[in-house]
Formats: sequence, C-alpha cells, structure tokens
Amino acid sequence: MKARKRRSAARDDTLLHLIEKTLDDGKAEEIAVIDLENKSALADYMVIASGRSQRQITALAERLLDVLHEAGYRHLSVEGLSHGEWVLVDAGDIIVHLFRPEQRAHYNLEKMWGEAFAALDESIA
Repeated sequence: MKARKRRSAARDDTLLHLIEKTLDDGKAEEIAVIDLENKSALADYMVIASGRSQRQITALAERLLDVLHEAGYRHLSVEGLSHGEWVLVDAGDIIVHLFRPEQRAHYNLEKMWGEAFAALDESIA
C-alpha cells in the first residue's frame, strides 16, 4: 500500500469544519466524526451522516461537492450518487459517508471502526 502524503493539520481542520457545516446546513442527521489520523493510511477523518430520503442524500452530496469545489478542493471522488441509498465522497484526507438510516444501521461503520481502534489501542498498551 502506498502511503498518502498528509496535508497540514490546519487544512484538515478547515476541510472538516466545512464538511460538518455543509451537512448541518443541509439538515443531515446524526453527524459523526471518526478520527483516523495515525490509525489508518486511508484518511485522517471519516464523517458519517444520515439523510431521511434518497432525495435528501443526493442533495446533501451534490451540495457538499459544490461547496468543496468552490473552496478550491479539486480532487474529489464520489460513489453511489445515482442511487441515493448511500453516497461516499472522498475528499482526500476526509471521507464522507451519507446513508439512509436503514443502510447506516446495516453497515454500522461507527461500530466497525470503533472496535478496530479499540483492539489496536489494546495491543499497543
């Protein structure tokens, strides 16, 4: 696995704040931020949020992409936008997952990543 080049912490904090504000403004529900820094080469943060409908999830993702693009973030990837059940937005050091509540419960990323880090922390201690 090729290691990613980390951006500055200030840039990550600015991006994280922008993502959280955009999701909050769009009435996303249960916004969760998982700190992945020094725990995964995948990203520094994972943001998980729920939308009430496919239409809201699609609108949240499209608005997030617009806001990030306007703020100068150009290297964005998106998956699942055409279906609206779940959408993944890869903003480099931050990965955003948007789910309908049923899909979020099914994938249960908070638990999966939380347990992985708990096991990692125990093995280090």
